[in-house]
Amino acid sequence: MMAMRVLGMILAGGQGSRLYPLTAKRAKPAVPFGARYRIIDFVLNNFLNSGIYGIYVLTQFKAQSLTEHVQRHWRFGGFLEDAFILLVPAQMYRYEELGPVWYRGTADAIYQNLHLINNHKPENVAIFGGDHIFKMNIAHMVEYHNDHKADLTIAAYPVPIEQASRFGVLQVDDQWRMVGFQEKPKNPTPIPGRPDMALVSMGNYVFRTEALVEKLEHDAKDPNSSHDFGKDVIPRALQEGYRIQVYDFKRNPIPGQQGPNTYWRDVGTISAYFEASMDLIQVTPEFDLFNPEWPLRAANFNSPPAKFVHEAGARTGQAFNSLIAGGCIISGGTIRESVVFRRCRINSYALVERSVLFDEVEVGRYCKIRNTIVDKNVKIPPHTEIGYDLEADRARGFTVTPEGIVVVPKSYTF
Repeated sequence: MMAMRVLGMILAGGQGSRLYPLTAKRAKPAVPFGARYRIIDFVLNNFLNSGIYGIYVLTQFKAQSLTEHVQRHWRFGGFLEDAFILLVPAQMYRYEELGPVWYRGTADAIYQNLHLINNHKPENVAIFGGDHIFKMNIAHMVEYHNDHKADLTIAAYPVPIEQASRFGVLQVDDQWRMVGFQEKPKNPTPIPGRPDMALVSMGNYVFRTEALVEKLEHDAKDPNSSHDFGKDVIPRALQEGYRIQVYDFKRNPIPGQQGPNTYWRDVGTISAYFEASMDLIQVTPEFDLFNPEWPLRAANFNSPPAKFVHEAGARTGQAFNSLIAGGCIISGGTIRESVVFRRCRINSYALVERSVLFDEVEVGRYCKIRNTIVDKNVKIPPHTEIGYDLEADRARGFTVTPEGIVVVPKSYTF
């Protein structure tokens, strides 16, 4: 087999506990987003649009939904050995001193699958998370990595200093070579000249293959390591003098997109997920789903078109400032500022506003739904109100965030 230029590896095994109950029965990368996608679709599109066609998706927790999605909807033909998207469930690698174990951290997840890297002998390995919403021309980052003859290149993004403690914080010289690193520090170091901002790691890496193997084999033998890239591998590589470049995400060129590339969202909480969903319905959203030069592929269920019926005073099927997926029937109801997934039905005189409805949700007549996320396969009876009396919503067993967002769990029965 010819050596591969870049092998893609996507870390998609996270539990996503902060996104509960949307992650009660699915991994975070499998959570639906944007009327027809799942979160993992965005990083997969980034790889394919960048010309990287050899991709492993590493799974672990609650992987069934994610597995079915990737197997059914992300397939290549079988003619090219270096064109594939393959799922890699946790293999329970056997360590002499520990016996078989699950992935012990992000670095261990890659270490337990070094044989896959050895099979392809790539020049570089691009290791990306599977649980963020963003567009990125990864080929441009790889080119930057090669031009600087780096052992490791880390994609970076500026965030307000008060948010930086959630991330690995980077310090760079005037050539954007990394000279300092703090993993989730209590007192983050700001960007020079910008005391209100810090430069943080996006958790997206390009490694020279030999350097990656060296560092992972060393880390696996360290009994004091937590086997995480941010906590262990990167600080040690910096200490040992590896050449680590930092890639400025804002300079990443997306065909068909004007201005700097600034949109990167960790939709890891209900509030963050809801805010990102509401951004999509703006007249000019920060994250554009409609750029034909950067196509966002999604599962094709061959749904019929969305249908709007009835036009009689209060009984009018209508939607304003919303995303409506295929197969929906808006039967005399009104939708405002909402994201509605496939095959939903909004019945007469119902009002849905500032809400997200997953697949196969039916809203009965005269219902009023606001500031609510309704997971799949929920039938809401006529005259039901959700999002108006939060104590009543809690009494039903719904999750209610401090910001007043209500979540109705999957297949809930009223």
